[in-house]
Amino acid sequence: MSSVTKGVILVGGPSKGTRMRPLTLDRAKPLLPIAGKPMVWHPLAALAKVPGLSEIILIGFYEDNVMAPFVKESQREFPNIRISYLREYRSLGTAGGLYHFRDSVLRPPVPQHIFICNIDICSSFPFAEMLELHNKHRGVGTILGVKVKKETATRYGCIVSDPETSQVLHYVEKPESWISNTVNGGVYMFDVSLFDEIKVAMDLKATRAQNDPLVQLDENLQLEQDVIAPLAAQRKIYVLESNDFWKQIKTAASAVTANALYLKDYSKIRPDLLSKGANITGPVFIDDSAVIDPTAKVGPNVAIGAGVTVGEGARIANAILLENSLIDKHTVVLNSIIGSDCRLGQWARVDGEPEPETAVKGQISVSVLASEVWVAPETHIRSCIVLPNKSLGKSAANQVLL
Repeated sequence: MSSVTKGVILVGGPSKGTRMRPLTLDRAKPLLPIAGKPMVWHPLAALAKVPGLSEIILIGFYEDNVMAPFVKESQREFPNIRISYLREYRSLGTAGGLYHFRDSVLRPPVPQHIFICNIDICSSFPFAEMLELHNKHRGVGTILGVKVKKETATRYGCIVSDPETSQVLHYVEKPESWISNTVNGGVYMFDVSLFDEIKVAMDLKATRAQNDPLVQLDENLQLEQDVIAPLAAQRKIYVLESNDFWKQIKTAASAVTANALYLKDYSKIRPDLLSKGANITGPVFIDDSAVIDPTAKVGPNVAIGAGVTVGEGARIANAILLENSLIDKHTVVLNSIIGSDCRLGQWARVDGEPEPETAVKGQISVSVLASEVWVAPETHIRSCIVLPNKSLGKSAANQVLL
């Protein structure tokens, strides 16, 4: 009898994604299009390829009606897998939400393995390799480990492991000083005994609450600090170190970087999603309903959404264009995100700088136009954040335009 596997995607809620504003002012972060598909679609599509996977559960605290259209469309695209969304009554943390809905995760067919993904990850999602390693070591869990530069490692959960056995020896979430270049990639695989481990963490929190009035007794638990760190101390968790692409999606600038990574990956796994043409420099995704003038030059690393119009002589590169926007004649868009229903006049220019390796506080790199922004002809917007419903009649640089 083949083993049953289920997937869980932790999608967060409306109090999250604040660093993605203004893009998340009028849409949920998991539904923000990256490489032409909602952010949450990428891990879901990867999970759908796992042999024996029977169900994918999205857990978060967005209203049901926010996620329902995506769930319905995904069910249509992946008819052999049950897909559902479970809404937390409030934010319960990465482990608290899992434990709150444990009965739903464990309903028949009862899974032997559970994949868990954070929403804000751009990755190749090497689930098959994780399953292979997990079946060899038979610990409680396997965590995806990725290499980052030493200067940035302390921003993540850092992993020290045995290079021969892949057993995690030490795990610290955002340490004060450097301990390892291998960090938590936000993708996990666990046996069902995970819920026993979360119960232990819940009981420990209850004990602390009895002894310390400053500890709040609730269901809020973090997978990283409350579960993975103790498992590492007990030598019960292992790491699959991947050299494939990986990116955390926390800001609008990182969404442009992730867009390029996913588009490049399409050439290997989904070439049918990429557009070709005389004036297209790949990789480029163009929605079927978009209208692109044949003289416009598009690419590389461009995703164009539904109902977008790009006029003659326009130039688009390293950009995301959301639905129903108009890019008029001879307009240039570089290193930018153009929100839905925007209008860019003739000979206008919206550009920015590529995402820096290390963000500088107060410095804007990628230009971001929220929904329904109008840019006058011959106006230059560089490295600006523009809030919704703005009319821009003069050029601006390195500003937040309210």
